[in-house]
Amino acid sequence: MPQLNKNTTSDVNGRYELTDLPNAKINLHFSFIGFSTQLETIVLNNADQTVDVNMKPTTIETEEIVVTGGYHSTQHENAVKIDVLKLNSSNIIPTPNFMSTLTKIPGVDMISKGSGVSKPVIRGLSMNDILVLNNGVRFENYQYSSHHPLGIDEFGIESVEVIKGPASLLYGSDAIGGVINFIKEKPAQSNSIKGDYNLQLFTNTLGIENNLGIKGATDHYFGGIRVGQKSNADFLQGGGDYAPNSRFNEYALKANTGYVGSKGSFKLYYDYNNQNLGLVEPEAIEAITARGRKNTLYYQQLNTHLLSSQNDIYLGQLKLDVNASYQNTELIHFGEPNEYEIQMDLATLTYETKLHLPSDAKSEYIVGFQGFNQNNSNLNNRPTLLLPNATTNNYSGFCLVQHTFFSNLKVQTGIRYDAKTIRSLVIGTSNDPSTYRAAIDKNYGNYSGSIGATYNVTNKLLFRLNYATAYRTPNLAELTSNGQHESRYEVGNESLVPENSHESDLSLHYHQDNFTFDLAGFYNIINHYIYISPTGEKTASDLSIYKYKQNNSTLIGGETGLHIHPQFIKWLHFETTFSTVVGKQTIGDYLPFIPANKLNVELRAETEKMTKIIHPYCSLNVHTAFSQNNAAPDETTTAGYTLVDGSVGGTIKLNHQDIIIGLGVTNLFDVKYIDHLSTLNEVNLLNPGRNISFSLKIPFEVKQ
Repeated sequence: MPQLNKNTTSDVNGRYELTDLPNAKINLHFSFIGFSTQLETIVLNNADQTVDVNMKPTTIETEEIVVTGGYHSTQHENAVKIDVLKLNSSNIIPTPNFMSTLTKIPGVDMISKGSGVSKPVIRGLSMNDILVLNNGVRFENYQYSSHHPLGIDEFGIESVEVIKGPASLLYGSDAIGGVINFIKEKPAQSNSIKGDYNLQLFTNTLGIENNLGIKGATDHYFGGIRVGQKSNADFLQGGGDYAPNSRFNEYALKANTGYVGSKGSFKLYYDYNNQNLGLVEPEAIEAITARGRKNTLYYQQLNTHLLSSQNDIYLGQLKLDVNASYQNTELIHFGEPNEYEIQMDLATLTYETKLHLPSDAKSEYIVGFQGFNQNNSNLNNRPTLLLPNATTNNYSGFCLVQHTFFSNLKVQTGIRYDAKTIRSLVIGTSNDPSTYRAAIDKNYGNYSGSIGATYNVTNKLLFRLNYATAYRTPNLAELTSNGQHESRYEVGNESLVPENSHESDLSLHYHQDNFTFDLAGFYNIINHYIYISPTGEKTASDLSIYKYKQNNSTLIGGETGLHIHPQFIKWLHFETTFSTVVGKQTIGDYLPFIPANKLNVELRAETEKMTKIIHPYCSLNVHTAFSQNNAAPDETTTAGYTLVDGSVGGTIKLNHQDIIIGLGVTNLFDVKYIDHLSTLNEVNLLNPGRNISFSLKIPFEVKQ
């Protein structure tokens, strides 16, 4: 039961029992390796119920249970397609850059500056056009810049859900380009204690990653804790030269506790993350004379605390979701050793209430309220004030309706209104225009909405059509910047207005037991698209001046994927995906940070057992990026490249103890290349070269 974090295992005859359940509409999730996932919706009313399912064997997992669409459902039930990536040992790309794993999803890419700093890109949109969720909680950590990291590590993450396209209806501003939701691992099964130790080693960065987790549960209470650490030296470019100051180190702590009963579930989470990331900029490249892993000069440090409470309360046939979180991120830029250049603090309080109205198995009616209050503060009078002291407040209300007609047509629609204010304090005096920034007082109000449908022609073929409007308000950096940021001088634009998006999506999905095919296309019109562009001018210290601008723009593209698992070769899988997007302003210029066309091909072999190895697997991946000749005015065109990756692994049982091991390689042939979305191009450095990795996982469990 995904809503209540309750689970059980059937006996050898398929019998199971769940007790202490609310008298309400609930979803039962049935899954087993080698069988199709099933979701059954029932309405309890003070009586025992028997729910029998006939699970269908399959060699390909055709759909998953998702939560990012606003309620628990299968992927096929959503008008908006939600991609799911499970973070198991055979899915994780063996690299110190966790964001690389997400690029397995067609249409998802990354802006990177080495292995430690990367930002997600969905269908050509990035930065504040993408909303990142940490287990459903809006994540805020100075995400406006390509020089700042994603801020979420893989420790304790079970899967990632991705909405490609506008999702402002459910999540408000900053979801204009899509949503990435990192889903935490499930609690332990009732009356058990379990845990795992994980180790990864990387040759390219001389990297080591450790994390240890333990969790337990009784019939009503559960809790867990996980600690992790990463340490990486300067990475090696293709060809073998190291990239000065690309080193990074990270520490993490995650804890959770909760209660589950017939009245609902009550969960509390705490996440702490400390990141120290070298700044690969001209001053650092000149100052660094030897490869190393310790951050001593020209690096940024982010300290993030996130405390969240997530609660589902059943009130008869009503269900009330009450969620709140407080997060605090301190950002520090160091220059020379122990020399503070920037020190800022971003504190954000978020909250939401969603009321699920009485409905049956064929419908869903949700009304909700969301809000957040954010405060940015400069600390200790550091020499550089990147952003002014400011407060941002946002309040919104929305409703969502989903209904099934004729048993095979699901229609979903909704509307939302947001009210937002941004207020900042003055910096400097008007007598000194080089440092002066006037106070701002901005008020915004926006409607957004969507309507879509999923039509199941047969049990194997479905079509999905969706139209959505979304928006994004200018952020603090875009409105108020006036100073050096890395190797350029950035100037904000107080007259910026909100972006408005109108996107149409059409997709097709077909599956059989050993074959799946997906095809999706989109057309996104964005009025007043915000971007930063060079002015052609320079400062007295010879820094290029960049200014935020906006123009009407369009993005058009699509993705396709094919997965074949031959019946006569049961251990073999063949998967290929292709993605393309073109982003262009109406004035004729191409948009920045638009990925090149990408083709990925994977050949994977896996079986239940081979000699003494359980669930062995091996894979060969070929990634091809085509030439990107549609460069923005401040970009250069980039040549295409092809990379080959591979991995092998499996589970070994020693004295009843499972030991999961894996060996992988990325960029096998040590290709010298530069990705179009790599900001290393600004300092004439290449992307990482060959990397060999070793992974070890030791799970353990105590059942009562």
